[in-house]
Amino acid sequence: MGPDEDSTRPSEDRESGRPPGRRPRTRCCLLKGCERRFRPQRAGQRYCSDECRRAARQWSRWKAQQSYRATAAGKERRNRQSRRYRQRVRNRQQAAPQEADAARVITPNFFRLLLRPAWVLRGIRPAAALAPPAVLFARMPARHGTSLATRAALAPRYATAVEDLNQHGARISLTY
Repeated sequence: MGPDEDSTRPSEDRESGRPPGRRPRTRCCLLKGCERRFRPQRAGQRYCSDECRRAARQWSRWKAQQSYRATAAGKERRNRQSRRYRQRVRNRQQAAPQEADAARVITPNFFRLLLRPAWVLRGIRPAAALAPPAVLFARMPARHGTSLATRAALAPRYATAVEDLNQHGARISLTY
């Protein structure tokens, strides 16, 4: 008498606790470079892990793409794709001079890291010769487009403002 149709059900003559059937033997992972030995969980399992399976699938897609590109239809499609790309680049270069007049957008947090804390302003006397923004922006480095003369003219004002604040108990340095 042969085995039942459902061989996963324990038979009467088999000892309880023994696994039904036999385990598959260890295999070698088929991914080039990995080749680890593993015990397959399913019949037909070729790779030792999901990472190896994904890598093999990626390589398979790459290889299929290479084979397709070698055909006449693949070469023609690639040539059309290249022509469209070159046309887009030409259109972008022609549109670039028109966009040069566009305004620069400054987000609300653009200056946040360079600003001094608000408590520094409390120590400034109302009759101070320097406006509060000048003190807040004292540490801010000069940006592109600021002339050397402007930077030289503003430096002494910042230094006197800091000295003024230090006299009133605020500890501030001019380090950048």
